[in-house]
Amino acid sequence: MKIAVFELEDWERETFRKLEEGHDVLMSGKSVQEETEGRFLEAEAISTFIYSKLDADVLSRFKNLKLIATRSTGFDHIDLDYCRQNNITVCNVPTYADQTVAEHVFALLLGISHRIPEAVSRTQRGNFSQEGLQGFDLCGKTLGVVGTGNIGRHVIKIARGLSMEVIAFDVRPDEEAASQLGFTYVSIDDLLSRSDIITLHVPGGKKTRHLISKAEFNKMKDGVVLINTARGEVVDVQALMEAIVHGKIRAAGLDVLPEEPVLGEETELLRSIFVERHNLDTLLAGHMLCHLSNVLITPHSAFNTREAVQRLLDTTVQNIIAFARGEPQNVAA
Repeated sequence: MKIAVFELEDWERETFRKLEEGHDVLMSGKSVQEETEGRFLEAEAISTFIYSKLDADVLSRFKNLKLIATRSTGFDHIDLDYCRQNNITVCNVPTYADQTVAEHVFALLLGISHRIPEAVSRTQRGNFSQEGLQGFDLCGKTLGVVGTGNIGRHVIKIARGLSMEVIAFDVRPDEEAASQLGFTYVSIDDLLSRSDIITLHVPGGKKTRHLISKAEFNKMKDGVVLINTARGEVVDVQALMEAIVHGKIRAAGLDVLPEEPVLGEETELLRSIFVERHNLDTLLAGHMLCHLSNVLITPHSAFNTREAVQRLLDTTVQNIIAFARGEPQNVAA
């Protein structure tokens, strides 16, 4: 089978060399969109990360494609309808960074609660004043967890270890898990109104787009903290900006933003091509969030520890091997 692997760092190539016995493997550090060599387009299987948007236009270039092995848990960057219509199997990595992302949630939350970025920046300038750096305890606070899948449950375990009260919402409540971990399921409205801190752990897609928007912010108590390590589109960033301006949101910790790859292109932000291809209001709101002192943003890196990425690579290789022998695993579509 001819396999093309995209968006690889140098150290990641060694894992994919395991496929070279019995397969023709092409590797590239570029995205699917950037890699234009014809030999890549002959691939029967491709593996990408989430930054390669695999829409119908991109996928139609691969005339022999049978498998997409995405190196991610989410697969909202892939046109599943096109894949179904063209008998292309999509495999993902259901679990590889559950604990890793949960730890990142608390890295963001502790950074906010102890004013870590501001404190570090101040001392680096030689200023050891504590003025304006008073934080708040997590112990005793109510954490609202939206989505109690694998990541959500790891978040709950850590929160309980910090003596936080935990309430949760999920479209499929698991009362056994609630009993074991010591949390309570409530309605989404109840969670929004009672939580001191809200953390989001739902998949991306049409059903969860703008799950948290103006109406939801209005139901929250004043001074709530919002953490989002799920998908950028889950939160309406324009509504988030408004909630921060009016003091509804005390602080936010975000590992994801809508249009996040575009936001780095500051000099291009207002050019007409972006107006045509992207929602300019959303881009501007995301751009402004990056510069607020009470918003802590990381570049979609919650998953990115050496151990988690190695688990991701290993499972992806196994997904390809299983498909090649006619026993596909971790099939998303």
